Amino acid sequence: MVRRRVALAATLVLVAGLGLPLATAFGADATPEPGVADSHAEHPQPSVASSSDEVNTDLTCPIPNGSVGSGDPDVRSQPRIVELYPNPTTHGNVGEYLVVETPPGTDLENWSLTDGHTTARLPNETVSGRIALTTDPEETRELTDDPVAELEGTVRLAADGDELELRAGNRTVDAVTYDRAPTAERWYRTPGAGDGESTDGASASGEWWPRDATCLPASTADVDEATAFVLPDSPDVPRETIREADDRLLLAGYTFTDDDVADDLVAAADRGVDVAVLLESGPVGGTPVATADVIETLERGGVDVRVLGGEGARYRFHHPKYAVADGSVLVTSENWKPSGIGGESSRGWGVRLEDGPLADELAAVFRADFEGWDTESGASFRADTSFVEDDSPPPREFSTSHGAETVPVETAELLLAPENAEPRLRELLADADDEILIKQATVADDVSLLEATLEAARRGVDVRILLDSSWYVEDEHEALAADLERTAEEEGLSLEVRLVDDTDAFEKVHAKGIVIDREVAVVGSANWNENSLRNNREVLLALHGPEAASYYADVFESDWDGESWSLPFELSLAVVAALACAAAVGHRYVRFGSE
Repeated sequence: MVRRRVALAATLVLVAGLGLPLATAFGADATPEPGVADSHAEHPQPSVASSSDEVNTDLTCPIPNGSVGSGDPDVRSQPRIVELYPNPTTHGNVGEYLVVETPPGTDLENWSLTDGHTTARLPNETVSGRIALTTDPEETRELTDDPVAELEGTVRLAADGDELELRAGNRTVDAVTYDRAPTAERWYRTPGAGDGESTDGASASGEWWPRDATCLPASTADVDEATAFVLPDSPDVPRETIREADDRLLLAGYTFTDDDVADDLVAAADRGVDVAVLLESGPVGGTPVATADVIETLERGGVDVRVLGGEGARYRFHHPKYAVADGSVLVTSENWKPSGIGGESSRGWGVRLEDGPLADELAAVFRADFEGWDTESGASFRADTSFVEDDSPPPREFSTSHGAETVPVETAELLLAPENAEPRLRELLADADDEILIKQATVADDVSLLEATLEAARRGVDVRILLDSSWYVEDEHEALAADLERTAEEEGLSLEVRLVDDTDAFEKVHAKGIVIDREVAVVGSANWNENSLRNNREVLLALHGPEAASYYADVFESDWDGESWSLPFELSLAVVAALACAAAVGHRYVRFGSE
C-alpha cells in the first residue's frame, strides 16, 4: 500500500474494570489554480445497474493492503483493538468509535477502555467477532456496518493522536498507539509490536485508510483482443462504445462538458440502458459552467448523475476517465470534453476491451465509488455550486495519422490508484530489459516512478520521455529535462527527454502512457506525481502483448520525431543555473543518487 504509515505518537488504553465515556485530507489535470465546489451534502445513495448478479460489490477495505487487521479471532484467546475512527466528518466528531475483535463467547463484564486520563466501561454482554464501541451509538450506526455497543462513561478518541488500553479488571489485555487522525480516515491495526496474545508493554501500530475507499490488489484478465486508439485521431471509438450499449453504461470522469457525449448518454437511457455518471466535484480551477448544463441535460434525460468530493472525501480528486458498456471496458487519458474525448486538442491514449469479468470488476469499483457517503446528486450539486467560465481554446481539426486498430492482447491488468497502481507500475519498470517509452502530461521530479525509470537506465535500459510543454507545466518540465539530461551525461545513461510543442497532429500532450520493451503498454488517467498515485482515484490498464505495445510505440515514435525539442547538454547547465532562482518560490530539482 502506498498511503501514509502510522508514526507512533501519543497513546490510548482499553481498560476492563473502570468507567469513562468515548466521544470526541496537485495531481489532477492542471489548470493553474485550485477551485473547490462550495457544498457537498450527504444524500441517500441510489443503486447502479449491473449486468451480473454474481459480482462481489463489497469492495470497501477492512484490511488495507491485504494485511492490516489480519488474524482469525477464532484462534485468538484475547480481544484486541483492530480499528479506530477518531475524526469523522460529523460536528464535534460525534459517532467516533473503535472496533474490538473478540474470540467467540467473550464475556465483557468488568472490561474497560482508558486513555490514561479517563475510562469507559464496556457493556456487560457476551460477544463474538467484531464489535464497535462508542458513546454515541445512534450516530455510529450511520458510520459502520459492525454491531455497535454503547460504552458507559466518558473517554474521547483524540484526533491529534493518543494511546488506548483495553483492560480486563486491572490487567491490560491490549494497547494501541496512533498518530494524528486525518479527517474521515480509519486506522487499521498492522502486524507487529503488540500483535501477539499479550501486549508485554508494547502498543500495536496501524495504518490510515479513507473511510469506505476501495482497497484492491491489481487484477489480471485473459483478453483476446483490444481496440487501441489515440486522440485526437479517433474520437469515434468512445462514442461508438456508448452508442452500442444495450444493458448498462457507467461513465466515470473528472470533468464533463461535451454536449455530444451527453446526447449519446441520454439516447442510451431512452432505449432502456441503465446509465449512470460519476464526476469530480471540485476540479482544479473550478467546475466549468458547461458542466452544469451537461448535468441538467443528463438528469432530465433519465441519467443518474452523482459527483464525488467534499471535506474528508475518500479521494483527493476523482480523476479517472473510463466507461463500462455492457461487457466492454473503455479506459482513456482524456476528459469527457471536446478538447479531450471530442478530438479537438489533446494527444491522448485509449483502449477498449471486451471482457465480461473485467467489465464486472470495474463496474463494481464504479458502484463502490458512486454509492459512497461523499457523493451527492447532480441536482443538489448544481444548486449549491458556483461554476466558472471555461476559457477553452477554439476547436481545431487534426488529420488522422493513427487510426484505431484491433490488436491481439495476451492479458490485461486493471490497476487502481490509490491502492495498487504505483507499486505495480514500479514492478513493471523494474522488469524492463531493453526500452522504456514514457509520454506524460505531468511528471514531478520526486515521483517514485521517475526514480524507478532512472534505475532502469542505470542498468542499461534505453529511456525516452516525452513531456507536455503547456504553460502551466513548461517551467517545471524544462528544469526536469535539463536535470535528467545532465544526469544522463554524467552517468553515461541512454536517457533522453523532449518537450512537445504545438503540432499539426495535436495541441498538447495529455496522455499518461508507458511502453516497456514493446511488450507492455500502460494506458490510463494517472499523472506522474504523488497526489495522483497516492491520493486520487485513478484507473489504468496494463496491456500485455507485442501488438498492443507496438501500436502505442509507433504513435510515440511519430510524436517524438515531430515538432518537439530536446535540451542539448551544453545548454542544460546554463538553463539549470538560470532556473535556480525558481527554487526560492517553490521549484524543486531532481537529485538522483546511487543509493
